[in-house]
Amino acid sequence: MNESGFQAINPATGELLPGVFQESTSQEINEAGLRAAQAFAEYRLLSGSAKADFLEEIARQIEALGDELLQRANAETALPLARLTGERGRTTGQLRLFASYLREGSWVEARIDPALPERQPLPRPDLRQMLRPLGPVGIFGASNFPLAFSVAGGDTASALAAGCPVVVKAHPAHPGTSELVAQAIHKAIKVTGVPKDTFQLIQGRTTATGLDLVRHPSIKAIGFTGSFQGGKALFDAANQRPEPIPVYAEMGSTNPVFFLPQILKQQGATLAQNYVSSLTLGTGQFCTNPGLSILPISEDSQAFIQAAQESLTTLSPTAMLTQGIQKAFAQGITKLKEQANVEVVAEAQELEGFAAGRPVLLKSSVTALLANPLLAHEVFGPSSIIVQAETSEELLQVARSLEGHLTATVFGTEEELLANAELLSELEQKVGRLIINAFPTGVEVSHAMQHGGPYPATTDSRSTSVGTNAIKRFARPVCYQGFPQGLLPDELKDSNPLNIFRLVDGAFQK
Repeated sequence: MNESGFQAINPATGELLPGVFQESTSQEINEAGLRAAQAFAEYRLLSGSAKADFLEEIARQIEALGDELLQRANAETALPLARLTGERGRTTGQLRLFASYLREGSWVEARIDPALPERQPLPRPDLRQMLRPLGPVGIFGASNFPLAFSVAGGDTASALAAGCPVVVKAHPAHPGTSELVAQAIHKAIKVTGVPKDTFQLIQGRTTATGLDLVRHPSIKAIGFTGSFQGGKALFDAANQRPEPIPVYAEMGSTNPVFFLPQILKQQGATLAQNYVSSLTLGTGQFCTNPGLSILPISEDSQAFIQAAQESLTTLSPTAMLTQGIQKAFAQGITKLKEQANVEVVAEAQELEGFAAGRPVLLKSSVTALLANPLLAHEVFGPSSIIVQAETSEELLQVARSLEGHLTATVFGTEEELLANAELLSELEQKVGRLIINAFPTGVEVSHAMQHGGPYPATTDSRSTSVGTNAIKRFARPVCYQGFPQGLLPDELKDSNPLNIFRLVDGAFQK
C-alpha cells in the first residue's frame, strides 16, 4: 500500500491492483462543495430537455468505455463479467429513463389555483406551485453495485435529473471503476456544455472524508446505500449541522419471506431450490437478499427444508466484495450461533480464498425470534434463517414483530392468500414493496418501483432510491403568488408551452 494513497485489492486473489488513488483532503472537499454551489446557480435553470441531453450523453460515454470498464470492475469486485455487463445496462438504462421522464416534464407536479378576485369574504390570489431542485447533493457509492448504485448510479441520475449538481464519494473498494465512470461523466459535460462542476468525484477510505462531505454547508441532501452503521452515522451528522439536511439512506434489510401451507404442498421442492438461488445470488450481497423465511410446521415444510439443504450443500463459496465484508459476514454467523437459538441446517463446501463467503442456512423457532431481535437483523452475505411457526397466529405474531424492511414476500395459492388478508395488511405497514409468489432479489428500474421502507431499512420511508419517483428526494415545492406570466417558469404559464399535465383548480389537465 502506497503511503501517500491507496490501491484497490482484488477480492478473489488479494493482489493489489494498478493505480494509486489519493485520499481527498478536507480542503479539496470544501472546494468541491463551493464549486458545486457555483454550478447550481446555472444548472438549476437548465430546461428539462437540456438535462435530458446530458443524462443521455453520460450513458453513451459509459458505453464507450467498453470492456475496459467491465474488466476493471471485475478485478475490483470479483463480480462476474456477465453480471457486470447487465449492471452496466441497468446503469445506462436508468439514465435514459430519467431523460425520458424529464422530456415528458410532468414530474414537476405543477399546480395552478387561478385568482378569484370576486370571492367572498376574501378574494383568492393567483397561486402556482411546482417542484424545484434542492441544491448540491452528496452521493455515496455502494459496495455491492459498482455501477448501478455508484458514481453514475440511480442516486446520481435522479439528483442530476432534479437539477442538482452532485459530489460523489467513491466507494474505496472500487476506486478505479469509479474514476473511469467519472471520466465518462466529465466527457459528457464537455459535449453538452453543462457547467463543468455539475459533477465532481472525491476518493477516500476514512470516515472523515464522508463526514466532511455531509457537513459542507453547500450540500443540501445526501444519498447513501450501505450498512446501518454507516447510514446512521451520516444521518446523525446531517442532523447536527447548523442547517440540518435530509439523508436518504438505504441501510439494509432481511426481507422476510412467508410460505403458506398449500403452496408448499404443491411446489415445495421448486420453491426450495429457488430460495437457495435467491439467497446466494451475488454471494448474497444484495440488499434484497431473503435473510429470513417463515414456514408452518408440517411434513411439507420439512421436505422444503430438506430440498433447500441438498441444494445449498452442493454450492461452493465464491469471493465476496471485500475481505472486510467477508469477515463481517463470518462474524455475524458466529454471533448467531453463539447468541441466538439457531440450528445449522446446511453449509456449503469449505474453500480457501482471500474473501470467500461460505453460504449457510440456519433454523429457529417463532418463540426464539420473538425473544431475540438478533435473529431478524441483517447478516450481509449468503445466509438465511428458517423460522418454523406452529400456527397461523404465530405467522401474524412474526409480522407484527418486524421492524422496517425493504420488502416482504408471501407465497401462497390464490385461495390461501385471500384467507391471509390480515397477514398482508400487517406486512404492508412494515415494508416498501410487498411481493406475491416471487423472491425479492431483483429490483426493476421503472416508474412504479418502490425501493425503500420504514426505519431501520431506510431513514425516510416516503422515498425510493430506484425508479423515477427518486427524483422527488432532491426537489422541494415552491409556490409563486401573484406572478405575471413573463416571470413564471414555463411549467406554470397559462399557455402551458411544455404541454405537461398540471393540476388546475383541482383537476388534472394539459
